Amino acid sequence: QVQLVESGGGLVQVGGSLRLSCAASGRTFSRYAMGWFRQAPGKEREFVAAITWSGGSTVLADSVKDRFTISRDNAKNTVPLEMNSLKPEDTAVYYCAAGQSATSSKYAYDYWGQGTQVTVSS
Repeated sequence: QVQLVESGGGLVQVGGSLRLSCAASGRTFSRYAMGWFRQAPGKEREFVAAITWSGGSTVLADSVKDRFTISRDNAKNTVPLEMNSLKPEDTAVYYCAAGQSATSSKYAYDYWGQGTQVTVSS
């Protein structure tokens, strides 16, 4: 079992930056691939970024490549998501998730956090 809690969301202006964090509890955290997803009002939940259990490989959605960075610290059980050059279309609730592989499919993830709101104002 893994419990996930996101933090770091808030209101930011276009072009600004935010650092989200996902804190995980459970001794088996380091065995899981981790992902970040987001969901805007009226839209499906979409993939943002994922990282393998070792942190050796990452995957990013085309819409956030060159702007967002995912990493992990298995000693601290955290998965930060660094977001730069934010755009209004980045506005959404951001969720972290734990699963067996670092994939863009939300169905591959077994555990989800409650989400944190990110709002980018123009």
